[in-house]
Amino acid sequence: MHRADKAILRLTLGMGLCILITYGLALPLPHLSSLVVIMLLCKPGPPLSTVKGLMIGGALMVLMGTGVLMVPLLQHYGTSAMLLIALLLFGLFYLGLKNGNPLLLLLVATLTLIPVAGTASQALAFVVIQALAIGIILGAFISSVSHNLFPDEGAPLPKPEHLSPDNAGWVALRAVIIVLPVLVMALQDPAHYLAAIMKTVALSQQACTTQARHAGKELVGSTLMGALIAALAWFGLALLPSLWMLMLWVMLICLWLGRRLFRIVPSRLPTSFWSNALMTVIILLGPAIQDSANGKDVMQASLFRLALFILVSCYAWGAIWVLERWRAGRRNGIAMIPGERHP
Repeated sequence: MHRADKAILRLTLGMGLCILITYGLALPLPHLSSLVVIMLLCKPGPPLSTVKGLMIGGALMVLMGTGVLMVPLLQHYGTSAMLLIALLLFGLFYLGLKNGNPLLLLLVATLTLIPVAGTASQALAFVVIQALAIGIILGAFISSVSHNLFPDEGAPLPKPEHLSPDNAGWVALRAVIIVLPVLVMALQDPAHYLAAIMKTVALSQQACTTQARHAGKELVGSTLMGALIAALAWFGLALLPSLWMLMLWVMLICLWLGRRLFRIVPSRLPTSFWSNALMTVIILLGPAIQDSANGKDVMQASLFRLALFILVSCYAWGAIWVLERWRAGRRNGIAMIPGERHP
């Protein structure tokens, strides 16, 4: 069996088991835990070891505490708190790009989600912390089991090329500029915009590998692709609503997207397009299930989230385009200074 086939099976069966556990046990914010599991299952290379899991868990605990402490700072010293969050985000993005570690995205999610949730209520902040912790534990367990069932054989994959310090700093700054305005907006109404933070964190990871000329197609296109798949899954669930059907629908989606994510089906779109589409499916489908269980208007809430996600994607596209044009113009201006004067 090819390495990519095994990766698809690990993702498909792993997400099926994740849905069965998180929704079957009625865990808090199951879609948030599912997003963490997706990040761990899509991580290239060997499964998360115990030592690395403890290290990441320790870093998450520190950031969780920092996120909780940020709440009173945001309430009383808003500007200083936002500058501190921006600095921490820049450091996390920079380390992730410099070291090529996609798991640092979990730390970014922790640093943004907890302060927003804590602004609404301390109870919601602890629910978010619990969901993230469950996602880490469940993701490490599922990743280990799936790798034992479908181990990679042969030579290990070559490590991805890391960005130079200058380019890593620029791309990290670009990602911070994408996340920060949405974070400010979410702080005004955390209950309605918490999902937007999840989407923005996924977009920030995608924006780190997206070129300016392809940003619109990749950022907005992956959002629309995920929304279409989520809508099809929702109408399929409406025919036979049950936990087993939800698990089967998610597994089918992972199988279809995984074939493109792991390049079994050739595609001109990058892998970040398909992984972001999968995250969009979970971010839209999970809250819709909760809205239905709570007796809310699912269609209205889902359309609001979709419009918000498209708006955030368009903002990320515009931010990348403006920043890259400014950088190119600045480089051209600097390049003309040492030479002879041009007419």
